[in-house]
Amino acid sequence: MKLLLLSLITVFSFCKKDSNTNVKTDPVYTQYGTPFAGVPSTSDAAIYQVNLRAFSANHDFKSVTAKLDGIKSLGINVVYLMPIYPVGVKNSAGGLGSPYSVKDYKAVNTEFGTLDDLKALVDAAHAKGMAVILDWVANHTSWDNAWTANKSWYKLDAQGNFTPPAGTNWSDVIALDYNNKDMRAAMIDAMKYWVYNANIDGYRCDAADFVPLDFWKEANDAMKSITTHKLLMLAEGTRNDHFQAGFQMVYGMGYYSDLKNKVFDKANSLTLLQNLNVSEYATAKPGSQVVRYTTNHDVYLSDGSPVNIYGGKTGSMAAFLITAYMKGVPMIYNGQEVGTTQKIDFFYNTPIDWSTNPEMTTEYKNILNFRAGSDAVKTGDLSVYSSDDVAAFTKSTDKQKVLVIANMRNNNATYTIPPALAGAGWKNAFSNATVALNGQLYLQPYQHMVLVQ
Repeated sequence: MKLLLLSLITVFSFCKKDSNTNVKTDPVYTQYGTPFAGVPSTSDAAIYQVNLRAFSANHDFKSVTAKLDGIKSLGINVVYLMPIYPVGVKNSAGGLGSPYSVKDYKAVNTEFGTLDDLKALVDAAHAKGMAVILDWVANHTSWDNAWTANKSWYKLDAQGNFTPPAGTNWSDVIALDYNNKDMRAAMIDAMKYWVYNANIDGYRCDAADFVPLDFWKEANDAMKSITTHKLLMLAEGTRNDHFQAGFQMVYGMGYYSDLKNKVFDKANSLTLLQNLNVSEYATAKPGSQVVRYTTNHDVYLSDGSPVNIYGGKTGSMAAFLITAYMKGVPMIYNGQEVGTTQKIDFFYNTPIDWSTNPEMTTEYKNILNFRAGSDAVKTGDLSVYSSDDVAAFTKSTDKQKVLVIANMRNNNATYTIPPALAGAGWKNAFSNATVALNGQLYLQPYQHMVLVQ
């Protein structure tokens, strides 16, 4: 009887409500594993995005674990997993359903393996010096999520029915109502669940623009309250208040759009990209960073491979070089490093052919590994020398100066060396060959280089 009474008290303590707010308090979770002490600072971070349905023929956690050495060899220290949760079936949009249609925030999609498999992946990444962050979908759930038993947790249409997020065609999901305190508490509890139960190192927060600022501030404060962990929080969005909400990193969606639509092989000047260094960092706090990319799962599906977008293999590397070095945190999407051009669809299992373009893999390794060892590239002062057609800039500390030059056109270009860069003393950062810069530099289409002194 005494044991039964103690059990009832324990259950009650996990489910009690705060007398002032009438909101359920968090359960007390037991920490799995040892919190990872090697989570990089935002200035050091380099992110690798994993689409589990494309990463391997088995589309599972074990396959990612088996290739962690290859990911690390690229110069990566943060592995970002697309949603790992069970996918809703009701109103499912094609194929296996979108991984962003979450049926259960506290479960693993058996399509990918088990919770133990996820833990093993995280453990192995930590052992190799890499953090692991999960995709978090806070704006909406699937139609068959258990939360739908609480209808007041959702936005409803005029007839009192569940409704997809306003302004979208996302028919497989329904929008949550952030006016409901119980739902907000449950969301934060679920975010804490994975920190404790899988020892993960943070979140990339999907569709962050759709979720109110005050919730994101509450969620980020809750993550910071887990003092045993250093957690990375990344917002996918364009709103100018995400840094204010406590995110350390925000997507450079404007950078991608201008790079693809206005600059690359277009008539617009390269100075457009430089201007984004001001606008995208306007609300940044110390240590905050913009995450910049030449592709991700969304734009790969809608726009195609970087090889196709940026004029071929050489052009895609030129685009990535200036993206990774100018300012911010570089992120690459699985398959990008082998220059794949096949369709990668996260609604289906579309395994990547990893055997293609080893020379591109080598160049990605050169770019990211040099960045990893260069304080000048990561945190140095930026000076820009771009012409309309050629991106040129230096990143400098008192110990090193790194010069990036990239012809961003599918034509030969002539670049006049400015006096500040002229002279000997430069070396190719990857081959160590001596380079002298004098007069004019003649560049082939998409030719690019990294020099150092």
